Amino acid sequence: MTIVSVLRLSVIKKNIITSNVIHKLQKCMCSQANVDHKPLEKIRNIGISAHIDSGKTTLTERILFYTGRIEEMHEVKGKDNVGAVMDSMELERQRGITIQSAATYTIWKEHNINIIDTPGHVDFTVEVERALRVLDGAVLVLCAVGGVQSQTLTVNRQMKRYNVPCLAFINKLDRLGANPKRVVSQLRSKMNHNAAFLQLPIGLERENKGVVDLISQKAIYFQGDFGESLFYDEIPNHMRTECADYRHELIENLSNVDDTLADLFLEEKSISEGDIKNAIRRTCIKRTFTPVLVGTALKNRGVQPLLDAVLDYLPNPGEVENFALKEKEGQEPQKVILNPARDDSYPFVALAFKLEAGRFGQLTYMRCYQGVLKKGDNLYNVRTMRKVRIARLVRMHSNNMEDVNEVFSGDIFALFGVDCASGDTFVTDKNLQLAMESIFVPEPVVSMSIVPANNKDRDNFSKAVARFTKEDPTFHFYYDSDNKETIVSGMGELHLEIYAQRMEREYNCPVILGKPKVSFRETLIQPCPFDYLHKKQSGGQGQYARVTGILEPLPPNKNTSLEFVDETVGTNVPKQFIPGIKKGFLAMAEKGLLTGHKLTGLKFRLQDGMHHIVDSSELAFFLATQGAIREVFEDGIWQVLEPVMSVEVTVPDEFQGAVMVQLNKRHGIITGTEGTEGWFTVHAEVPLNDMFGYAGELRSSTQGKGEFSMEYSRYSPCLPETQEKLITEYQRSMGILPNKEKKKN
Repeated sequence: MTIVSVLRLSVIKKNIITSNVIHKLQKCMCSQANVDHKPLEKIRNIGISAHIDSGKTTLTERILFYTGRIEEMHEVKGKDNVGAVMDSMELERQRGITIQSAATYTIWKEHNINIIDTPGHVDFTVEVERALRVLDGAVLVLCAVGGVQSQTLTVNRQMKRYNVPCLAFINKLDRLGANPKRVVSQLRSKMNHNAAFLQLPIGLERENKGVVDLISQKAIYFQGDFGESLFYDEIPNHMRTECADYRHELIENLSNVDDTLADLFLEEKSISEGDIKNAIRRTCIKRTFTPVLVGTALKNRGVQPLLDAVLDYLPNPGEVENFALKEKEGQEPQKVILNPARDDSYPFVALAFKLEAGRFGQLTYMRCYQGVLKKGDNLYNVRTMRKVRIARLVRMHSNNMEDVNEVFSGDIFALFGVDCASGDTFVTDKNLQLAMESIFVPEPVVSMSIVPANNKDRDNFSKAVARFTKEDPTFHFYYDSDNKETIVSGMGELHLEIYAQRMEREYNCPVILGKPKVSFRETLIQPCPFDYLHKKQSGGQGQYARVTGILEPLPPNKNTSLEFVDETVGTNVPKQFIPGIKKGFLAMAEKGLLTGHKLTGLKFRLQDGMHHIVDSSELAFFLATQGAIREVFEDGIWQVLEPVMSVEVTVPDEFQGAVMVQLNKRHGIITGTEGTEGWFTVHAEVPLNDMFGYAGELRSSTQGKGEFSMEYSRYSPCLPETQEKLITEYQRSMGILPNKEKKKN
């Protein structure tokens, strides 16, 4: 036994551990553990995930403090202007929110714990997505007042997608209105978790003093200046009946999903602490049971038992089945189970899950799933087969790097100078054609126009956009040729606003964000025949072409496409000129004559025509087709289509009326509603042109509790007043209405 272990045992024999002793002890253990090669059973990879403002970063700060990783704790919105360790970005400290997921590692009871603290805001959901992709377990933090909220449901879906076992930690027991029993009820009803308390709080709100461990049947009090001293005592008399009932409920819930414990329960045999803990571990790893722990991170209560639960119930990398796909030509990809043994008996396989621009170039975060990687080894990107030599291996502690000489299966680490994309697989054996399943990336929901405030900053603007689009797969940048403007798309207005501020801070390039133009479309209401002759003869070879047919609207389910049909019979229109007619139709469809937007939902039926043996050419038929479309604009009845979005809004019940009024004002059509335990969800279809600015309006009218998501649904005819406005604006821009607006005849 090491000196550290002896020292630890001698100190733990006392009920109260002084803060000075424990911190010296933990720092000594951390320094010793960093050079140890830990066995697989001593490794945990966990993420801290939750709805916004549930206390994830505060909880991570306490974990790092109690494990001796940091010397002192700071608050997310502290008065000392320091901020939490994991919020390393200046914007995070100013706003008091997590923007980027941050990785760290620490030691607790001789176990190496890799932790990723993730954002809670829906705008940064991809950070949670890629963190959960590479983690073996997670801590789902819930607010004792807010309970299961909209982003909690999103995180739960992400955990389910990657089959990640989790513990639930009900935080903020000290807040007014805290009700952990209601939260567990929501876990069961809203998220379908088989959840039960492992602990009960001793008092709530101001009266909260500690927790009762239902398994060991002991009360735990957190003493000392920072709650670092654990004092174990008997369960308070007034709680004994309640604790017995909840312990029985815990055993019942476990018996429903664990055969071993069910046999003991049905045979009425005595069930020991070890039996319960083993059953929790088995069922938690299978995701058939969710253990619920309680505490308040801000008041330093309940964190150490949570760390113990992470070691006791969440899986180590060897207990999680990870696989890669081996592709062979002409065959379905085969699943290959990866071996997590922490030695070099199996070839190295790792997944790049996050990219970040560091001080020394691109920093690539990776998770090792098999084998060993040493400094100086060569790596191959399976997608591109590019070779890269590893000059430096680091492990991350927020934005600080700590060099290591080798990494093993189960480790999370980072590399410099690797040109890759998020989701790429890396191997050391060039012939090992294995590719790991990539990361799910949601589609952006909000778009805004963007332009540098000063033209001289265009170079910096290009660098910033290139970097951010590579780091964040939900941040899109493109040039809209319809409307002649550059557009950025993201997961929300806050998402885009953060990137605009980062461009100014990090690249000295202030930008202007604005409401983008909506991509309207033009289409016909009813079929319109055409018969157009293009004739130009002025000496020499002339141009002669005639096209006859019908331009008709497509059904509503095809109103975003264009169709060209050749119905000609005979040789009036030679077949070699048909491509020219089609090109003429598609060229005219690029810009309509009504509002200047693209034409869609049209079927061009070419029925007949005429040609000249000398003067006809592909160009002549191209121009004849364009003339025919112009004629149809004069004779046909046209309408403007606009994109309609499918919108889902989730708010507490008390804001139901306000949300309905907002959607009606924005010309929304309610398609369905549902409600569960104090929350109301409305489904609606709203024109995109009316959705700009809705995120801010919704948050202000629901005290920040409301959230919405939207995705493209279809194109639909716009309102007459909208069409009239678009026509007037287009005519003015073309110089048709120079001074006054003229009413359309």
